[in-house]
Amino acid sequence: MDNRVNKYLQDILTAIDEIWFFMESRPREYAVFCEDLLFRRGVERNIEIMGEAMNKALKLNPELPITNSRKIVDTKNFVIHAYDSLKPDLLWGIVINHLPLLRKEIEAILNNGIDF
Repeated sequence: MDNRVNKYLQDILTAIDEIWFFMESRPREYAVFCEDLLFRRGVERNIEIMGEAMNKALKLNPELPITNSRKIVDTKNFVIHAYDSLKPDLLWGIVINHLPLLRKEIEAILNNGIDF
């Protein structure tokens, strides 16, 4: 695998790890997430990083076997450009419902040395 793609996938894993680190010291509850501005901003920033890293990886390899890879980039753009209509439930849904699968897929690619 191209070392640059590997680096971008590692950046996504690091962003996921940071979000999960934020969650370790807080109750895993939507209401807490909504009330904790610092936590929400940390999630927003890491979603931006994930989206940008995915965008760069897809430019190098558009065939990356990652579910909804294009939506990850689109979400980054929404977080940045539609910040004034961003709702906490969108972010919370990503954290709870989508990050576990994303992590699993990226780890499988990195651990199996899938060549594109």
